[in-house]
Amino acid sequence: MKPYCFLLLLLRLWAFQPAPATYQLNPATSRITWTGYAEVGGYAPSGTVQMRQGEIAYDGRRLRHGRVELDMRTITQEQAQLAEHLRGPDFFDVARYPAAVFVLQEMKGNKALGQLTLKGVTKPVQFPLTLSALPNGQLHLRGVATLDRTQFGVNYNSSSFFQNLGSYAIRNEFRLEFDVVASKH
Repeated sequence: MKPYCFLLLLLRLWAFQPAPATYQLNPATSRITWTGYAEVGGYAPSGTVQMRQGEIAYDGRRLRHGRVELDMRTITQEQAQLAEHLRGPDFFDVARYPAAVFVLQEMKGNKALGQLTLKGVTKPVQFPLTLSALPNGQLHLRGVATLDRTQFGVNYNSSSFFQNLGSYAIRNEFRLEFDVVASKH
């Protein structure tokens, strides 16, 4: 086969790639849970944060790109005082930064790679992500992201920044576990 014929064949195959469909993420049927950890002992408070909106592009085989916006003002925890502290300037300062945004740039196997903007700071993040098609045509996305809060300027009681905290030290890493449903738009 001549080189130009091979190139023409590749271009034709590429041209027949299915166009990605847009799916809206459904905040009402989705759940995002956070967990933080004490440096000492087993204390690991958890709670939820609500998704404000989001959409993804899916071509029938893989995610192409997406955008998810979290409403940081909705951080909950069973201890109201802790939830209020997390919403305050020591942690996420939701009065100044009411939203966190994740932009999916690409999938590599089952890893999502993108940019997270939290508290006005944008950093690259990656985490495992599973996607499954539901019988009703919806998509189900599940994953767990482990994030370093200090990369986003959330330094409160971090032993990386403060000495002699003892049992008041909080680990830099926290987990975001998500279980999200999306419908074709």
